[in-house]
Amino acid sequence: MMNRHEDGSAGDANYGVIGTHYRSYRQPDPRIAAFIEVALGDARTVLNVGAGAGSYEPATRAVTPVEPSAAMRAQRPVHLATAIDATAEALPFADASFDASMATFSVHQWQDLQKGLAEMRRVTRGPVLVLSCDPAALHRSWLADYAPEMIAVEARRYPAMDVLTAALGADARIIPMPIPFDCTDGFSEAYYGRPEALLDPGARKSNSAWSFVDPGYEEAFVTRLTADLQQGVWDKAYGQLRHQTEFDGSLRLIVG
Repeated sequence: MMNRHEDGSAGDANYGVIGTHYRSYRQPDPRIAAFIEVALGDARTVLNVGAGAGSYEPATRAVTPVEPSAAMRAQRPVHLATAIDATAEALPFADASFDASMATFSVHQWQDLQKGLAEMRRVTRGPVLVLSCDPAALHRSWLADYAPEMIAVEARRYPAMDVLTAALGADARIIPMPIPFDCTDGFSEAYYGRPEALLDPGARKSNSAWSFVDPGYEEAFVTRLTADLQQGVWDKAYGQLRHQTEFDGSLRLIVG
């Protein structure tokens, strides 16, 4: 029996605690969504595993969402399908039930990655999409300087790209995803040129890695970043990012 948090969260992060205002900071970005739409091809029925509050669920397709966290299910907009309370490792569907399946920013939360991906493959006739981050590219962010422990947590949690492609099949491909300057999906790298945004506790809370570092460490991060922004230190080192329309970070779409 898989251990689950009080609100039903099945991974290492407790979304009953950190996910209460998730939708306020993690709105799907239309440019990222466009990549997902293309990769879904002509699929009509789509399974969304670890669906959360519904980010990136394509409006023109029949989506079946699966989400174990009650806190996240409660934040789904009323126009989206009601999410089924289940986990990636035990999908309650027959073989080949869906034209396509997707998992966005969720595979690093699963307790058994290989089992979850095998389940997605089992219930899917066509493409399986995983939106994730390449742990080998996380060092490209300025956060690797300002919050190295948080980045180290991220690197340990995100599966390596070769692990994902091996699980999804020989034809799996990795699509690098440029991160737009005004990205509306507030994962950490979305603020690559807007460091002030990460002084907001809610912005940090909507990135689960911060829940794995000591509160004192987070306070030290805020103190240092605040001072460096006021004194121009951050801009001297990274100010060019404020004028960069896209960032080549760790975001990847893996399609199998």
